[in-house]
Amino acid sequence: MNFLIILEVFLLVCLAAVASGLNVALLALDRSDLERKVKLGDTRAKLVMPLRKNTHLSLASILLMGVAVAATTSLVLNSHLNAVAAGAITTILIVLFGEIIPQAIFARYALTFTAFFAPFLRLVIIVTYPVSKPLQLLLDAMLGDEQARLTSRRELGIIIAEHAGHEASDLDPDELEIMKGAIVLSEKRVRDIMTPTSKVYWLTPDDNLTGQKIDEIKDAGYSRIPIFNQPKTKCHGILLVKELVDIDFDENEFRVDDMTLHPTRMIGAMTALDTLFRKFIVARTHLLPVERDDKIVGIVTIEDLIEEIIGHEIEDESDHKRRKRFLSLPKLPLPRRKP
Repeated sequence: MNFLIILEVFLLVCLAAVASGLNVALLALDRSDLERKVKLGDTRAKLVMPLRKNTHLSLASILLMGVAVAATTSLVLNSHLNAVAAGAITTILIVLFGEIIPQAIFARYALTFTAFFAPFLRLVIIVTYPVSKPLQLLLDAMLGDEQARLTSRRELGIIIAEHAGHEASDLDPDELEIMKGAIVLSEKRVRDIMTPTSKVYWLTPDDNLTGQKIDEIKDAGYSRIPIFNQPKTKCHGILLVKELVDIDFDENEFRVDDMTLHPTRMIGAMTALDTLFRKFIVARTHLLPVERDDKIVGIVTIEDLIEEIIGHEIEDESDHKRRKRFLSLPKLPLPRRKP
């Protein structure tokens, strides 16, 4: 007889543990995260998603089962023990083995346990449906449907930072760097990455393209030359250096406006970098003049934008050539101090 009592109490405590653990595990699962896992083909998420979608129905069924099990445990012990002993033993067993321990375990592996007990939970919903369904309708009317919880830009930045150096992460450092650069594009402006006109090699439409000027353009090492008017209030277009290769400038003299100038668009210095992407696509060019107060103050290229995203400078052959030429310049002696 004592063995049967122990067996009954053990089974009841196990049911209480499952009910308590499912209560915590189900609510610990983020609905948006489950939807993403379902799209990725996660079989566990597919089992749990219907239960998580009808949260109020599942919650009502779980709690009804938990209360029923706790009451039944007390009645079983009360039939063989005095009321005080039955109450004390029931409280200890339910709190320790039916609440604290299972909740800690189920919360740690919420998706795994909820998926494993999903068939059992569906059975509980069917058994308690006459009571749990009205409770669900009441809660739905009071609280409404659960809203999706989106991650903010700053939270995304923290999540990406957590992947850096973590052994379990399947993202390599380059991917992390690109993602970090991409999510802050809207917080940065064109003025932060543009090249000011003082450092830009540009020409006017009236400039003559002589052999000497072509040598100067070659030494500059740029593939695109912006064409501004002298006050730098208008951009006439972009001169592509590759289109000058087949022209004999030693025997013939041309002006810049005799060449094909490819149109471009002006962009404001305060334009956000995420908008800059769209501007490059619409303008169909790799170089945009930057204006502020109706005056050209610099240029920005698609290369500048990519460098900002990946967090590294992109050096082409001309960059290496210019740096090599700079390093090869003779060093001037420092002036001596007067005694």
